[in-house]
Amino acid sequence: MTKTTPPSILVIVLNYRTAALSLVAAQHAVAAMEGLRGAVRIVDNASGDGSAEIIEAGIAGAGWERVSLIKSPRNGGFGAGNNLAMRMCLPDGSAPDYIYLLNSDAKPRADAIRLLMEALEAAPEAGIAGSRTVGADGVLHRTAFRFPSILGEFEGSVRTGLFTRLLRDWVVPLPVPEDTARVDWVAGASLMLRGRMLDRIGLFDETFFLYFEETDLCLRAAREGWHALYVPQSEAEHLGSVSTGMQSWARTPGYWYDSRLHYFVQNHGRMYAVAATLSRAVGETIWRLRCGLENKSRRDPPGFLRDLLMHGARCALRCRSRRKIRLADGGPGRNDSLAAGDPT
Repeated sequence: MTKTTPPSILVIVLNYRTAALSLVAAQHAVAAMEGLRGAVRIVDNASGDGSAEIIEAGIAGAGWERVSLIKSPRNGGFGAGNNLAMRMCLPDGSAPDYIYLLNSDAKPRADAIRLLMEALEAAPEAGIAGSRTVGADGVLHRTAFRFPSILGEFEGSVRTGLFTRLLRDWVVPLPVPEDTARVDWVAGASLMLRGRMLDRIGLFDETFFLYFEETDLCLRAAREGWHALYVPQSEAEHLGSVSTGMQSWARTPGYWYDSRLHYFVQNHGRMYAVAATLSRAVGETIWRLRCGLENKSRRDPPGFLRDLLMHGARCALRCRSRRKIRLADGGPGRNDSLAAGDPT
């Protein structure tokens, strides 16, 4: 009887100025990879703060034979950093069957990686599987979603129970499933991707610097017949927004608006993107009026609505001035496949 080779897994921890957390994440990943075939890579995304040296020393000190460090020459964002590691073979020269993406501020439970792999092994039509994530305080994070839409943008910004009930089929955050369930997309803090799917649809679109890149990947996968799974039995602890500082934003950075607009334009067209932005703006306006009448805190970063509209207007003017230019492809990274580089 022929013995079947078990699937291989490439674990990627993306670091940006969180060296200590990345080493902790790697430690948990090494433990979760016990008995599984594969390797762990930490990518330093050009931190420029000594992170690479700290991580290198940490790997050597821990004696992790299956962990290696990749030093990116530039900080191209979440997608570019992960793509860099995914383009390389495993140490034995083979391409991985699965890729597991782990945020530097996340810690998978001992069986989290194995359970994601088993969920994908049991569902050949699934290409993506995400874990249940909880905060350090044990509070459950919502990481299973519908794809963004015009009505979803309105519901998410208006924040009013009446509209949520009327638009319940377009609410982007889904109720947290208690069992493995098919969803539109899952957050990338603890996420497994099927290698064969990536060979078909390409890697992350590197036009996204941060945010919307996993949403875009899941949508491209869905259009090619692959679906995403939320696997609550696989659990990871996630601090959240440590590298990006999102929880303490004084103002929403431009790359968030860039990523949001690129997602809608790339996947639905320019007119849809305009409608989605106007829908969000209308919802935000109603919410602000309600807050004023009820003396509520808006909870939005300062200048959000103005920045949203100004960003959309600037992009519309730029696109109008360049309307005769035709792009040759859909953006860097999208036509890549796994293991196009050298093994490390």
